[in-house]
Formats: sequence, C-alpha cells, structure tokens
Amino acid sequence: MKQVLEVLGFVALVQGVIGLVQEVTGRLHGWGLVRRLGFLDGHELYASAALVVLALALFAAAQSGKSG
Repeated sequence: MKQVLEVLGFVALVQGVIGLVQEVTGRLHGWGLVRRLGFLDGHELYASAALVVLALALFAAAQSGKSG
C-alpha cells in the first residue's frame, strides 16, 4: 500500500507542477492532464495547486502507514 501511495503521489506531483508551469510561463503545451479536462476550464491554476497539495498528503500518508 505504501508503494501505491508513493506512486500516486509522484504522479499527482508531476501533473501539478506541469500545470503550474503551464499557467505561469505558458510553456509545455500539450503536456499534463489538468488542461485536457474540460470542466476545469478557467480553474487550471487552482487544480494544479490542489494536485501538489494532494501529492504532499499522499507522501505523508505513505510515510505514516505501516511498512509492507
């Protein structure tokens, strides 16, 4: 379970960072999941920041759980 949380955290972190870079710099077009989701139009920055926070929470949950 710990490895699953770490993998999900890594994916969320990468997607969040890509989304933030896209919103701030305008680069990396065509990358990332946040921009491709139509219901997030106009809220990409908030969704990307939420993914980064989710990644941190997943990493914390992976560290606090039992090993194995």
